[in-house]
Amino acid sequence: MRRFRFRHALPVLLGFALLAIGPSTHASLAAGPSRAVHPAAGLSHAAGPLVAAAPVSAPDSAVRLQALLGQHAVLAADLMRSRIRGDNDFVQAANAALGQNTDAMTTLVRQLFGTGVAGRFGPLWSEHVVELVAYASAVADQDEAAKAHANQRLAEYEEQLSQFFAGASHGRLPVRAVRQALDMHLHHLISQADAYAAHDYQLADRTYREGYEQMYDLGRTLADGLLPAGARDALREPLWRLRSQLGRLIAEHVVLAEDVTRAAVTNTPDFDAAGRQINANTRDLTAAMDTLFGATTARRFQQVWGFHVEQLVGYAASTAGRDETGRDRARARLHDYEQQLGTLLSDVTGKRMDAVKLAAAFRGHDEMLLRHADAYAARDYVTAHELAQQTYQHGFAMARDLADAFGATVAGRLPVGGAQTGYGWLAAGSR
Repeated sequence: MRRFRFRHALPVLLGFALLAIGPSTHASLAAGPSRAVHPAAGLSHAAGPLVAAAPVSAPDSAVRLQALLGQHAVLAADLMRSRIRGDNDFVQAANAALGQNTDAMTTLVRQLFGTGVAGRFGPLWSEHVVELVAYASAVADQDEAAKAHANQRLAEYEEQLSQFFAGASHGRLPVRAVRQALDMHLHHLISQADAYAAHDYQLADRTYREGYEQMYDLGRTLADGLLPAGARDALREPLWRLRSQLGRLIAEHVVLAEDVTRAAVTNTPDFDAAGRQINANTRDLTAAMDTLFGATTARRFQQVWGFHVEQLVGYAASTAGRDETGRDRARARLHDYEQQLGTLLSDVTGKRMDAVKLAAAFRGHDEMLLRHADAYAARDYVTAHELAQQTYQHGFAMARDLADAFGATVAGRLPVGGAQTGYGWLAAGSR
């Protein structure tokens, strides 16, 4: 039954995924002057959590805030789901990963706004995480009184966090607007948990993705309100927007690839729903390529990227079926994809990016995702979360390099100003 199910599902995935593009690499991948970044080996440069590197500029700090908030959304959702499933081993590993994310955000707040502000932020944020877990526990236990209590406590922390952000912005962020954004965050997490418990996996996974995107975008809003005026101006530059939006899409690909391969290696009933979400991300990436380089390039990208998604899922399915031949075949095909994507992106950027180094970077990306699937299949959840963290960070490193090369290639066509970019021009027509 398991093998049949995956054989049936893979063409569906490929059909939807007929759009993808390819991510990026590091500064070192560019053919031109390079920054002090790692080589394209992938795994080597991807090590280390987001908290490890100090912000080098206000725009970089803003992207990091977006990355951490988006990551918080998916880690919280994963933790709530594992509590609902009763998977205590995963609960512990997910809780540790979420704690690291909270520590990273507190560190970033301290770097940007000082120890006093961070001292108030950390406990508030941690308490709201505690109540999210309490809500999931109440759902698992079917305890309506406990759900109501957790909801009440979440509303209280939502109000306190709204007051905190508004105060830290010295009035630039209205309390009401922040409260609405945080209310939406809690709505996404609670809704996906309720849907997951009710086995409505399509709704659960669609809300899971919406929750990631909403929190990522909230990071940009918060940065715009909290950073000094001079630093905020940089967030309106087209290149920064390109880095930010490519980072969102590529990191989202990482998150959703891990979600669908986790479902594949365990053959859980949310597999099809997870596949739909990664296909939606692929469509968004392809739309971005269409915007930047035109329909012909977008179609080429879609074919290569869709193939890549299929092989990742095929590897996970073969792992579930103990099919070593299938695993080897998927690895070999991924190697072909890495070469093709490296060549494609080098071509479209006028050789601003080195095809060989690009291929090596994509190999690093794939290897981390495959190792994550292996670790999850072996129920080594600590390792799986460590790899997820590294791969997520790697996605942003690739996005930055790609954005720089893309921006240099199409500089004259980059939109200028919020009204033209709309904070979502990369994903135009994607859903």
